[in-house]
Amino acid sequence: MDKNRKEIKDLGEFGLIDHLTSSFSTYQQPSTYVGVGDDAAVIDLGNEYLLVSTDMLVEGIHFDLAYTPLHHLGYKAVAVNISDIAAMNGKPEQITISIAISNRFSVEALEQVYEGVTAACTNYAIDLVGGDTTSSTSGLVISITAIGRVAKNKLVQRKGAKANDVICVTGDLGAAYMGLQILEREKEVFLTNPEMQPNLEVYDYLVGRILKPEARTDVVFDMAEKNILPTAMIDVSDGLASELFHICKQNNLGFRIYEDKIPVDNQTYETAIEFKIDPITCALNGGEDYELLFSIPQSEIEKIKLHPDIHMIGYFHANTQERIMVTKQGNSVAVQAQGWTHF
Repeated sequence: MDKNRKEIKDLGEFGLIDHLTSSFSTYQQPSTYVGVGDDAAVIDLGNEYLLVSTDMLVEGIHFDLAYTPLHHLGYKAVAVNISDIAAMNGKPEQITISIAISNRFSVEALEQVYEGVTAACTNYAIDLVGGDTTSSTSGLVISITAIGRVAKNKLVQRKGAKANDVICVTGDLGAAYMGLQILEREKEVFLTNPEMQPNLEVYDYLVGRILKPEARTDVVFDMAEKNILPTAMIDVSDGLASELFHICKQNNLGFRIYEDKIPVDNQTYETAIEFKIDPITCALNGGEDYELLFSIPQSEIEKIKLHPDIHMIGYFHANTQERIMVTKQGNSVAVQAQGWTHF
């Protein structure tokens, strides 16, 4: 074995991306405004920006067909890409879809996937405009590319946050992670005893959050109506902690967040306790919530403080060595980014 061989798992997803794209740090086309390193690429069209984002869902890595309905999978594949457009403060307009399938899938099965894609296109008022289909030697792979637009003076990136900006997050966190725990548990019960029927009704909210997430385009529209322009924004796909670290890295900042301000749904909280998991750990590191994490100047607080689905959880500051959460007991603990890892 080559002792000098670099293992992908040692770099992790984002380290691998940095490693592979380091030679592309300068761009040959003047229209390339933002490339690798944000939620979407930004292309200069002259009077506005075009946003392009792509994401891939791989069977056995991102989803398990033992408990994932195919129409939900189609919907989710679209929604997670629309979320990236929303994170740039943009309006999604089109998608393309590429699918790799093995011969164990029937035409009817693919129709179910596309039913979900169609439902998402209708919900987000976007058009399917192309794609590709090929064979797979194993399972199912879906790759979606989302295309959107944003006015030049409305673009929001991961960079742009400043010291003393207020940290905000939409919705609630940790629900998707707990939904996954429920589905995995019920799968194990079924494999042990196929006559046992899954008990999912009491966990409907959590299961829905993992199987059929929604992109928070509604909050983007709400902020536009209130004339709020975040200083930085990212969607919560890998966990709150991981996304906070991304923004801090881009802006050379630290942060202070407060445990009692982090939004956790009652069903998430109670289910986490049932599983003997710290609910705040779910919120910090669970991932796949697809909520929006953003920062605003303190002068904008009045505009959002009554919004029922936007929560102020802390603030950024200039000390890069201090990235902490203040517990309900008033203790300061260092936050570690331990979100989803692909390798």
